[in-house]
This record gives sequence, structure tokens and C-alpha cells, in this order.
Amino acid sequence: MNTLSSKASASLRTDLSGQLALVTGAGSGLGSRFASVLAAAGARVIICGRRRERLEELAKAIIDAGGEAIVEVMDVRNAAALRQRIAELTQTHGIIDILVNNAGVGTSSSALETDIEAMDQLYATNVRAPFILASEVARIMITRERPGKIVNIASVGAFHYSPGMNAAFYCACKAAVVRMTEALAMEWARHGINVNAIAPGLFETEMTQAPLSRHRERMIERLPRKRVGQPHQLDSTLLYLVSPDSAFVTGLCLRVDDAQYPR
Repeated sequence: MNTLSSKASASLRTDLSGQLALVTGAGSGLGSRFASVLAAAGARVIICGRRRERLEELAKAIIDAGGEAIVEVMDVRNAAALRQRIAELTQTHGIIDILVNNAGVGTSSSALETDIEAMDQLYATNVRAPFILASEVARIMITRERPGKIVNIASVGAFHYSPGMNAAFYCACKAAVVRMTEALAMEWARHGINVNAIAPGLFETEMTQAPLSRHRERMIERLPRKRVGQPHQLDSTLLYLVSPDSAFVTGLCLRVDDAQYPR
């Protein structure tokens, strides 16, 4: 198994050698971390996003550490192009064994202040894109009679909401991701395709940087353990869901939130 930095959870002993993974939204935040972790476990990783410079920086870091990374610029909001892009990636790089639907956008407006354009962007990125990408990757798996693992990134906001979050439509989209995961798992179980989701709580990421910089003390004070999650604390969850150890697990959404929010 390849090794990257000591923080990349190679110690979890998951061996993904010979597998091809695709991670969307890999240019920053959790996506960057997910790509690095999969590469550390031995997978070839196609890192996708809109910002080529960010992707190339990540690819260099992965390759310098002994992993394999392939840069592919992709705007998941372009629904009309996604089917062709997956076909092209398959033809160029091989059949995708692992898909991590990580690309996502947030909002910081109340329900009454959320405009139509913002809603369209949230829906296109957070709901439509993962559905299309999962379907196209699964289509090829089924045609080639290959099993696979799909992991959708949801949010604890799919299960918990308070007015101060100012993210009503975002949370609605993430709830759709959870239900999508359950439905696709049922549709594709007979083909050996496992579909699961991860619902992170409050983590230190690019998306949460702005609110944490403004309201860190107040946000952390209300948490039972008075701490924010760090991206590496999702490593074991991701690796479990893409490893042979989870072969009997499908249609599950794992909340990783440190008991930050009520059940």
C-alpha cells in the first residue's frame, strides 16, 4: 500500500491497490482530503473540480508522496455534459470502481432571502450532479458486470435544523442526498454496487471557514464537546465504506458529528 503523509490514515491498512476512484470537488476542503486518503490506500484517483490550479497542486502532492492522481477539470453543474464526461474518463482511464460525490456548495441566507439563482446552484451541485454521476458510473459498472462503491457526501443538516443556520434549502438538498442514497442502494444491490453516504457535522473546511472566523466562540460553545471536527477524522469512515469490510453495508448514511446536534 502506498503511503502519503502520516495524517492520511494509511495506518488503517485499507488496500485499494488496482482500483480507480473518482472524487468530485477535490480542489479544496474535504474533497482534497478524500482524494489524498484514497491515494494513500493505493487507489488511482481521478481528482475533479473547476479550478485546475488547485487540482494540479493536489496531484503533485499525491504523486510526490508516492500516490497516483489524475487531474480532470469538471463542472458538475453542467448536467448535459456529465454523461459524456464519465464515458470519456472510462475510455481514457478505465472503469471507475469508487465514486465519491463530494462536490457541494452552501448558503448563508435565510429561507426568505434565498433567491431563485441560489436555489438553482444548490440544486444543480448538491442534488442533480450526484444523481447523474452515480447513475452514469453505475451504468458502466452494470454493463461491464463490475461491482463498485459509491459514497455520497450529505450533511448533518439533513437531520437537524435551527433557524440560525440560515441554510434551509441547503439542508433540504442534503436530505434529498440521503434519500437518494437509500433508493439507489435498493436499485443497484443486485448488481453488486454499494451506495452509502456520510453526513459530517461541523468540520473545519473551506465552506465553514467564513462563519467560523466570525462566530467561532459562539458556534463552539453550544457543542457538547466544545470542538470542531478536523477533516482527518472522516478518514476511517470513508475507507470503511469503500473497502471490502463494508461489502454487506449499503443504503446507509453515517452521521459523523461528535454528538454536536440532537438526534
